[in-house]
Amino acid sequence: MELDNSQLLRFTTAGSVDDGKSTLIGRLLYDSKSIFEDQLEAVEATSKKKGHIGVDLALFTDGLRDEREQGITIDVAYRYFTTPKRKFIIADTPGHIQYTRNMVTGASTANAAIILVDARHGVIEQTKRHAFIASLLQIPHIIVCINKMDLVDFSEEVFNNIVSQFEEFSSKLLVKDIRFRPISALLGDNVVNRSENMPWYEGATLLHTLETMHISSDINKVDARFPVQTVLRPQSDEHRDYRGYAGRMASGVLRPGDEVTVLPSGFTSKIKTIDTLNGPLEEAYAPMSVSVTLEDDIDISRGDMIVRSNNKPESSQDIEVMLCWLNNSPAKPRAKYSVRHTTNDQKAMIKEILYKIDINTLDRSPNGEDLKMNDICKVKLRTTKPLLFDSYRDNRTTGSLILIDEDTNETVAAGMIL
Repeated sequence: MELDNSQLLRFTTAGSVDDGKSTLIGRLLYDSKSIFEDQLEAVEATSKKKGHIGVDLALFTDGLRDEREQGITIDVAYRYFTTPKRKFIIADTPGHIQYTRNMVTGASTANAAIILVDARHGVIEQTKRHAFIASLLQIPHIIVCINKMDLVDFSEEVFNNIVSQFEEFSSKLLVKDIRFRPISALLGDNVVNRSENMPWYEGATLLHTLETMHISSDINKVDARFPVQTVLRPQSDEHRDYRGYAGRMASGVLRPGDEVTVLPSGFTSKIKTIDTLNGPLEEAYAPMSVSVTLEDDIDISRGDMIVRSNNKPESSQDIEVMLCWLNNSPAKPRAKYSVRHTTNDQKAMIKEILYKIDINTLDRSPNGEDLKMNDICKVKLRTTKPLLFDSYRDNRTTGSLILIDEDTNETVAAGMIL
């Protein structure tokens, strides 16, 4: 079964300040001819004004004025580009430690992470932090780009040393696929075009790696999960008795005739039809948006979940979660929040903070009293009603949630269910 979105690859970039993330993305866009002429002219004019020789590639991505003035990336910038083989969405995330939350946000939906390492400095604490967050978010593929090879005379020995450093550290992480690419974003070596300066490197260029990376197997096709968003009752002459349950497939596959259970009520039925604007379907799979009708009339509303009867998610009010705190105001244990999980909204309380993770050393410090911005920690949540969930490792959709402050309506934390 080939997925419709197999041509779309979402990837995130991470690296320390001045590792060349923005230059790398600029080089990808520039060399793959994905830049509009007016944009190119504007960047050429700004580069000239700043006294740069040639085009400053970083200006293609640093869109905020503050970023351009300080020469750093602050917010997550999304860029879209297309090659004949694939469509791409890039989340360019900041490198500074105080923007950990931005990296978590930008990387949460990524298929792949590009981690930049400065060839002169090797693997540093920031590199470890970014690799840890990528593994925490279960990003299936990591590409380690060892950049600025031109500043170390394109040395194979330097490249091999950094690969060894990274492999030693990453053996503790849960990442299936790690690849290494020696590049110069500034000069374009091994980004879109092969490098003549590194004849010792026989692997693929970065763009070729991104274009050919197999991602359709990363989606969970086993556990059928259909969170209901809304009930469709058209009331038109053509569809007078139509009652459809609309939503987006979170994972797995559903087909007409499948025996399903509606949770939390536990009523069972069979799928009658799967409908879309363009007509009925023989099967629905993630991440398709469809309307499902059932053989039986069951009371179903937003927040319920339709699953296969022989494969159900877990259900509990007590949940252990890895939380990344996103808000300026610290959290207090036993404070109450709204929790949003798939299409389900309800109340929750942070019962206990089990430990915080020092992102630089990966050490666990027990008994954190409160959560401050950018903290990553393991907590116990207690919800008012049972949540229907899978572990984040098995299912990134039904295994994730956000906490919302009811007074300010701000999203204060993002969580991964363990």
